[in-house]
Amino acid sequence: MTTHPDPYRERTDLLLGTDVTASLRDRHVFIAGLGGVGSYAAEAIARAGVGRVTLADHDVVAASNLNRQLVALRSTVDRPKTEIMTRRIRDIDPDIEVTLRHEFLRPDTLHDLVPEDADFVIDAIDSIVCKAALVATAQQRGQAVISSMGAGGRIDPTGVRVGPLAGTRVCPLARQMRKRLRRLDAQLDYPVVFSIEQPRKGTEHRPVDGGGRPRSVNGTISYLPAIFGLTAAGHVIQNLIARA
Repeated sequence: MTTHPDPYRERTDLLLGTDVTASLRDRHVFIAGLGGVGSYAAEAIARAGVGRVTLADHDVVAASNLNRQLVALRSTVDRPKTEIMTRRIRDIDPDIEVTLRHEFLRPDTLHDLVPEDADFVIDAIDSIVCKAALVATAQQRGQAVISSMGAGGRIDPTGVRVGPLAGTRVCPLARQMRKRLRRLDAQLDYPVVFSIEQPRKGTEHRPVDGGGRPRSVNGTISYLPAIFGLTAAGHVIQNLIARA
């Protein structure tokens, strides 16, 4: 990667120094899920100057996504989220190497879909079975991983936290995740983004495209998933900076 001055990275260079920003160009982040959380995480990772990004999501933009997802516009409805996110990243920095995985992540396909050379894995998917399998796979490989817990049903941005899964509270998704990871003999002390706000009611159960049990669908507000995604990206970037 080149280290010459680049207007795109000028403000980041001022903050971190050119040696650190150059090291970010050699890093690879895998992002699973490009919804309200994952889409903002992906953009923040790209704008920080990470040189390689792999995006995984099987879904297309739906009209119901317009209230919270970065990829969701009226002009993008029914188009693949991976495609929209890739275009945004390449419009930010065409030198970023973007790899697409337009597939549903299943426990039996994770080893093929998740790149082994990823420096960090961001889990922003909904299916509890797939979330747990993704985290367990990353841990088995020795890859750093962070998960997003439930952002739905909440409106308080000051309640968002980063901490070990084992220490979460007031989060039904985190409780399910702990149970599932114990069955997989996986660690519970890895970092997650969660909220200490008591979730509001308004949950529906809908079938999951591509199989699996019906998933819970909560009401959402525009800013909370974005805060979750940016918080996850911030944790990843800080860790990559520390490695530099």
